[in-house]
Amino acid sequence: MSAVVLALAGTDHHPFDRMVSWMDVAAQRRPDVRFVVQHGASVAPQVAEGHAFLAHDLLVALVEEAAAVVCHGGPGTIMDARQAGHVPLCMPRDPRLGEHVDDHQQRFAAVVGEVGLVRRVTTLEELLADIDGRLALDRSERADDTFAEARRLALQMASRELDQLAAGGPRIPRPRRSLLLPGRR
Repeated sequence: MSAVVLALAGTDHHPFDRMVSWMDVAAQRRPDVRFVVQHGASVAPQVAEGHAFLAHDLLVALVEEAAAVVCHGGPGTIMDARQAGHVPLCMPRDPRLGEHVDDHQQRFAAVVGEVGLVRRVTTLEELLADIDGRLALDRSERADDTFAEARRLALQMASRELDQLAAGGPRIPRPRRSLLLPGRR
């Protein structure tokens, strides 16, 4: 079976067409690889295999099988990919492009990117190179078990966000449920 690259745009109602189009470019470039895109409210991919949403069991199986996971900058999705042993290729949504209401995904991705819990990608060229790199790795070369560190960093960031709110800063919307663990917020 060919390698799988899984892209998770999340469940937010804002379209994330940039991720979908970049995954189509990657799929066009690597026809030997199965590209699966959970696109949510975004346009469906034209080259990659697209699903508006994935059933929980299928999503878990795809994350486990994937050679690379590309995801938006949601903390829950990042931690779910980390728990499955991935260092996800993280494309945080950009509010200037209408992909989200604020820049909290960009801030979170910067924090967890600095400590190596994600590989933050900001250009198509970076994404293509990182996908090629992940496809060249053996499965045993996945991330080490730093889920606890990701959780600690997420809690630290949430605490800073709450402090900012208490000080009268911009309001941050409540995150959606995790894509992998139903009922978890």
